[in-house]
Amino acid sequence: MTSDYKKIFTGDSMVAHQIVGKLHRIGIEAVVKDEAESARLAGFASSMLDQVDLYVHKDEEEKALAIIQEFKKP
Repeated sequence: MTSDYKKIFTGDSMVAHQIVGKLHRIGIEAVVKDEAESARLAGFASSMLDQVDLYVHKDEEEKALAIIQEFKKP
């Protein structure tokens, strides 16, 4: 099975949500995958605390990666 979504970021959930906000402002919908929260809701523990993955549609990947680069600048 192939996916139309590409992972663009893995890291701190606070940073991820800042990125999601910037993406929304330019019209890009991002999917946040939080394994720790999913595990917690299912009644399990997770060692991936505060780490999330961000995905965007493959057609918007290039624009989204440009936003990610802004966060990497000193």
